[in-house]
Amino acid sequence: MVCSMTGFGRCLVENGGITQQWEIKSVNGRHLDLKWRLPSCVRSLEPRLEKVVRRHASRGRVDISLQLQFAPDMSPALHFDAVAASAMLDSLCQLARDRGEAWTPDYTALLSLSLLWGEAGDEVDEELVLQLEDGLTLALQDWNEARSKEGRALVTDMRARVLRMEEWTELIAGRAPEIKQERADTLRERISEALATLGTELEEGRFLQEITLLADRLDVSEELTRLQTHLERLRELLESGTDAGRRLDFTLQECFREINTCGNKLPDVQLSRLVVDFKNELEKCREQVQNLE
Repeated sequence: MVCSMTGFGRCLVENGGITQQWEIKSVNGRHLDLKWRLPSCVRSLEPRLEKVVRRHASRGRVDISLQLQFAPDMSPALHFDAVAASAMLDSLCQLARDRGEAWTPDYTALLSLSLLWGEAGDEVDEELVLQLEDGLTLALQDWNEARSKEGRALVTDMRARVLRMEEWTELIAGRAPEIKQERADTLRERISEALATLGTELEEGRFLQEITLLADRLDVSEELTRLQTHLERLRELLESGTDAGRRLDFTLQECFREINTCGNKLPDVQLSRLVVDFKNELEKCREQVQNLE
């Protein structure tokens, strides 16, 4: 199923004295760009948790945050960087002496300096890791549900636009032969009038050569065939959902190319308006595709 890159997911899990709350927000992006906000005690788990995310997403800018609460007897041990704290205090004492000012250290201020505090060890308990992976998976499932819902809405909208463009393609195919004939009749009339002023009659063989050249310049049968093929491809991609965003964007560019050529080859006021409407629909589809994964 085609998914939007825009979505929101949340999960709250309480298990064994540990409460974890995940929040996931995402917007469209060319590649998968993960931004983490994790507590310091589990920050080292980013590479492992990223593998979980990549099983659920392939594109977009994704912000992932985690709030952790531990029961009093389960709080992870903290490590205080006494060496760094001593160096800070010594520097401040020296600064006070150099300025000739009295200064008394406020040790309670060290509690608010996050750079002095960290987990007691680099290893996180494996049971906690598994719980976090499960919680993240639940949040990702909620996030994917929101993305799928929006993706279905975008697909429904694009299907209607593709159907409209297919109908217009048939109108262009039906109008093209009429334009050829009208241009041929106009050309015959103008040449006959010009030759009449000179007292000369139209040479049929020469005229047929000119008409043949004109018909070649006005022929859009190949462009219309390719355009219809591209529209069918759009339908297939909307159904498949496999890397749909990039493939849809490329196919829409090809549609732009073919309909633009048709508009340039067929000089007709009615058809020109139809081509403009066609391009507008393609542009709206491209805007929708920018949000698809």
